[in-house]
Amino acid sequence: MPSISCSRKSSCGGACRSPCLWPMLLCSPANGRGPSGPRRSVPIRCKVGEVWWADLGMAAKSRPVLVLACPRTDDARNLAVVAPLTSQIRGRPGEVALGPVRWLPKPSAVNVQGLASFDPGKLIHRLGLCAPEQMEAVKQALRELLDL
Repeated sequence: MPSISCSRKSSCGGACRSPCLWPMLLCSPANGRGPSGPRRSVPIRCKVGEVWWADLGMAAKSRPVLVLACPRTDDARNLAVVAPLTSQIRGRPGEVALGPVRWLPKPSAVNVQGLASFDPGKLIHRLGLCAPEQMEAVKQALRELLDL
């Protein structure tokens, strides 16, 4: 997928010149803004096994994540647990290859060593759903990582 520069007049004011990987996300969600304005105030309805584009903060950047656990209520204190996806597949323990899927631009892997928990409001855009066999492979990698 070709890279394009940000041309959107929103939180970045069109000033960022970093290449964007996703045409639907034309600028970074800086200052709490996502691809369609401010972060949602309505609760996000995520499901285990879904892959979402998420704002992981300045250090981790925005990237696709696999939802491993999501809040059952609308309580603001509940956190979603996710594992980041990477297109830099190195074959290390803790990586579960997803292979080519139509909703990701490159073959990617789930990095179960990079678990994160955060407010589901940082989930920006749903990308797709992992197949049951992919989720079983992720669960097995988690069992090995956590020695369960």
